[in-house]
Amino acid sequence: MCGITGFWNPSRTNERDLRFALDPMLDVLDHRGPDERGSRFFREQGVAMGHTRLSIIGLACGHQPIETDDGDYAVTVNGELYGYKRVRTQLACQQYECSGKSDSAITLPLYLRDGIGFVEQLRGEFAIVLFDAREQRLILIRDRFGIKPLYYHAGDNSLVWGSEVKSILKHPDVTPRLCPKAAVHQMMQVMVPGSTAFEDVHAVKPGHMLIATRRGDRLEIETKRWWDFEFPTSHETGVDPGEYVQGVQGRLIDAVATRLEADVPVGCYLSGGIDSCSILGLATNLQQSPIKAFTIAFDSDEYDESNIAKRMAERTGAEQELLRLTEKELYGPAFERATWHAERTFYNTLAVAKWHMSRRVRACNYKAVITGEGSDELFGGYPFFQRDWLGRDDEGGIFAGAILAEADQTHAAWESLCGFTPSWIQPWMLVLDRVKPLLHSSIQDMLQTYDPIAEVAGAIDPDMVRGRHRLDISQYTWSKTMLEGQILTWGGDRMDMANSMEARPAFLDHHVAEYATTIPPDVRIRDGVEKWVLREAMVNVLPRELYERKKFAFMAPPAHTDPVKRAAVEEMIHHWLTPERVAAVGLFNPAKLSKFLSDAWHETDGTLARRNDIMINHTLQLHMLHGQYVEGLPLPAVD
Repeated sequence: MCGITGFWNPSRTNERDLRFALDPMLDVLDHRGPDERGSRFFREQGVAMGHTRLSIIGLACGHQPIETDDGDYAVTVNGELYGYKRVRTQLACQQYECSGKSDSAITLPLYLRDGIGFVEQLRGEFAIVLFDAREQRLILIRDRFGIKPLYYHAGDNSLVWGSEVKSILKHPDVTPRLCPKAAVHQMMQVMVPGSTAFEDVHAVKPGHMLIATRRGDRLEIETKRWWDFEFPTSHETGVDPGEYVQGVQGRLIDAVATRLEADVPVGCYLSGGIDSCSILGLATNLQQSPIKAFTIAFDSDEYDESNIAKRMAERTGAEQELLRLTEKELYGPAFERATWHAERTFYNTLAVAKWHMSRRVRACNYKAVITGEGSDELFGGYPFFQRDWLGRDDEGGIFAGAILAEADQTHAAWESLCGFTPSWIQPWMLVLDRVKPLLHSSIQDMLQTYDPIAEVAGAIDPDMVRGRHRLDISQYTWSKTMLEGQILTWGGDRMDMANSMEARPAFLDHHVAEYATTIPPDVRIRDGVEKWVLREAMVNVLPRELYERKKFAFMAPPAHTDPVKRAAVEEMIHHWLTPERVAAVGLFNPAKLSKFLSDAWHETDGTLARRNDIMINHTLQLHMLHGQYVEGLPLPAVD
C-alpha cells in the first residue's frame, strides 16, 4: 500500500527540473508511504515517476518504481495483488523473471507477456502507472471497484497523476481551483463519476485505464473500460437457494483467507453489523492466533452498535480495541484534517471517526485490516434497494433525510435511463432543492443550463442497466456513483491511508462480486429480509441476534442531536463561515446563508434537522477546502 505520483511532459527534459517538480508531489503523499521513497526519470521523454511506500508484503524487497534490466519499462503500484506467488511461479516457468518477491513485482512481466490485457490477470485492490519507453506509452490503471484512488490532470501537452489530488496540485503547471459545478454536487453529496472537487482534475474511473501515447511532441490520451459490475439480463428461476448460499460462503472464505496474507499482522474492523462480524468470524477460523478487532463507539444509543460488536469479539475470542468518540474528537481540528485528507466534503462525521480509528490502528502497530465494505452493494443491504424493488414499508426512521426520502421524487433523466428514479438519489435531490436558494447568483445562473441530477445519470452506461431487474439497476447505479465516490474515498482509503494504514475489503474481491451478480433478486432479498443469502451463508458464524437484525445505520450522531455537538459546530461556523470569507469564496449568498445557519438549529422536524446537518457539514468543508488548497492555510494540530 503506497502513494504514487508523477508527470509526463515531453518538453520538460531537464533532470533537475524533473526532480524539483516531483519532490513536492511526493512530500505531500508521505502519509501514504512513510517507510521508503523512490523515483525514476526518463529524462529524454520528460517522464517522472514517484512512489512512497508502506511496506506490508516483501518488506525488504519492495522498492519502487520497479523497472526492467534494460531500463525500457517502469511501473509504480499502489495496493495489494493477491495470489502473486502462484502468478510469479507461472511466469518463471515461462521464462519471465520478476524483479524481487513483492506482490507488485508481477506487473511488468505480465505486461511483457500479455500487453495491456495483463490487468485482467490481477486480483486485488490497486492503482498502477506503467511507462513503456519502447512504445512511448504511459498507462494509468484503476482496480475494478475503485478501492484504490488514482487522479490525473491533462494539460495542453502534459499529463500529471497522483494517488491523491493534493499531489497533482503541487505540480507547477496546475493551479488549485475549486470547481463550481463540483461544489453543487458536493452539497447534494453525489459527485459525477470521474470528477473531483477541483477544476481540471479528474479521477480514473473504476475498472478503467487511461492510455497516453506520444505522437511527435503531442500526447494522445484515450480511456478504456476493462471491467464492469455487470448483471445479467435475466436470472435463473427455480434454483435451490441453498446452492447460492454455499456459493457465497465458499467464495467469501477464500476472499478473507487471501487478505490475511501479509508480512505484518492483519486485524479486522468490527462494527455491530453483519458484514464486519462475518469477516471477523471467518478470519478467526482461518487464523491460528487471535484476531485484533477495532471498534468505534459513539455517545448516542441511537447510533452506537458497539455492544453487539463486543459480543461478537467475545464469541470469537478476538482482542478488541474499543475507541469511544465524542464531540471533542468529531469536530474542530480533526474535522479539518479529515476534510484535507478527503479532498471533498462528507455529509456525516463518520469520516472523522474513521480517521481516528486508523490512527488508533497504527498506534497499536498494525498496518492492515480487513473490512466489510461492499457487502450491501453485492447483496442488496441498503433500505433504498428494497424500496426500489418492493416499495415503501416505513418512513425511514433515522434513515430519513440522509438515506431515504420522505416523499417520492422523480427526474426525467433517471426515468429515461432506468425506467424509475432510484431511491438512493432521491434524498439528495431534496437536499439540492434546499440548497439552491442559498447559492451565489453566479452559481444559480450556472444552474439554469446545468442540471446536476441529469449529469450523474448521464455518466451511467445505459447498456449496463437496459433490460435489467429493478434491484440490479438500483445496485449498479449506486455502485457506479456512491460506492466509489463516498464509501471507498472519505469512508475508506482516504481516512485509512491518512494514518498509513491499509484496508482490505474482502467482499469486493471480484470473484465474490461476479458471483453475486448471478444471484436472483429473491435470494438476495427474501421475504423482506435484506442480504438473506449472506445471512444464511454466515448463520453459524453470527450471533443469533445479529443474524435476525435489520440493517443498522452506521453513521456518527448528527450535531442537532446534542447541544454540545451543536456548540462545537457553531465554533467552526464562526471561524469558517464569516460573511467576509463566504463572499470571498463566492459559492453562497452571505446573507441567505447566514439566515439559514441561524434558523437551522430551531428545526423540530427530525428529517429536516438531519438534512440541515448535512448542508452545514458540506458548507463548512467547501470553505475549508478553499482555505486549505487554494489559500494554502496550514492544518491545525490534533491532540
